[in-house]
Amino acid sequence: MMKEDIEKFTGYLKNTKKSSNNTVMSYQRDLNKLSSFMEAKEVVGIGNINDTNLNSYVLYLENQGLSSATISRNIASIKAFFLYLLREGKIKQDPTVLLKPPKCEKKKPKTLTMEEVELLLKQPQGDRPKDLRDKAMLELLYATGLRVSELINLKLSDVNLQMGFLVCNDHSKTRVIPMDSVALQALEAYITSSREQMSKGCDYLFVNCYGNQMTRQGFWKILKFYAKKAGIEKEIGPHIIRHSFASHLVENGADLHAVQEMLGHSDIATTQIYVNLDNNSRLREVYAKAHPREQRSK
Repeated sequence: MMKEDIEKFTGYLKNTKKSSNNTVMSYQRDLNKLSSFMEAKEVVGIGNINDTNLNSYVLYLENQGLSSATISRNIASIKAFFLYLLREGKIKQDPTVLLKPPKCEKKKPKTLTMEEVELLLKQPQGDRPKDLRDKAMLELLYATGLRVSELINLKLSDVNLQMGFLVCNDHSKTRVIPMDSVALQALEAYITSSREQMSKGCDYLFVNCYGNQMTRQGFWKILKFYAKKAGIEKEIGPHIIRHSFASHLVENGADLHAVQEMLGHSDIATTQIYVNLDNNSRLREVYAKAHPREQRSK
């Protein structure tokens, strides 16, 4: 019975809420684990699941050694599921009301230094179509903070070279992101000199050597290749470039709300992880320049 309700819920997410496939799969995976646990405990029927059962499940997850973030995600999935069931009239009370996620320690994400980024971006050289494409992809990723899925799903029509911005369609949201002059120059060189030759009529902005849309795996290999060539020893992936983009903007005084908008975060609390509170020297400098009593004492 619970399996059927999970199917209806994920169908609702996909068809009504227009959630991404990754989001739907994440919910389904979390809820199927809950269903298996309840079956093992012989809790039959969705209406028989109570707060005690759910607390036992959270304790079970903790005993498995899962991280606080993973447990919090599972709880969020469970809460969304039971809220859906309540709205649909499948249950009379929400058993998740008192269910609280563990406190998550917010860690500053791993990033590259500005020097490492510069070194990485210098690696694609030459005038071959592949070289120009790789240069444009890497420059654009760091210039905009796009997710890799957003990068590979860009269409040629999403780019405005004359105005220096691109349009990113993130599911139900659309955001406009500016590009710096270096990224713009690299993208223009690729589009005017190489893309038509490589694309073979494909609408996507970045294509592979067969003229098809660039894949996540394909871009991952390209990034790994240039990171190794640059001598960067850190574990590197597309998301570390996104983190570096945001972290470097914030470190250089960018407005947090502007960074939030460029990254496509729905909650500014997500963007706040890029605020480096350990950078005391910069904070002292800002304080000294801005606080009225500091100004008065000079």
